[in-house]
Amino acid sequence: MHACIASGAAFLICVLWFDLMFDVQTRTHEGDALPTEVLASIASYYRRVTIEAYPMNRLIAVVMVLTVLAIVTEIIRNTDHWWIGWISLAAAITAIGLARLRTIPNAARLGRAKGSLEAQTTLARAIYRDHLYCIAAIAIVLVLQLSAAL
Repeated sequence: MHACIASGAAFLICVLWFDLMFDVQTRTHEGDALPTEVLASIASYYRRVTIEAYPMNRLIAVVMVLTVLAIVTEIIRNTDHWWIGWISLAAAITAIGLARLRTIPNAARLGRAKGSLEAQTTLARAIYRDHLYCIAAIAIVLVLQLSAAL
């Protein structure tokens, strides 16, 4: 199970890394609204990955579900220290839940590039913060699973 979970976590970290390459543009600009060219860059990326990439963007959701199912299987089999599975599950579910309930809808909304510059800036900054949390949580899953496999 460790290999399946670690593979899923590594895949999700790669996806988050690509997202963060665009999200970090929000850090270098202060004020109420990001510059138009920064918002255009971020919105264009999220339009491609949330709207135009169908059906390939569904692969990410499949990996999320399979990773959680593998963690649950690990817990049920009780193969390792109990806390490895439970901490992995908590970290994965909070990151995946955040992504499903807030980050993905915000990214799709930003990808449509509608609303004021301030509203789009708020979305871009929220997505960035969400992705920072998600990459940290999924990294915890990866580290726990790799250490348990040793």
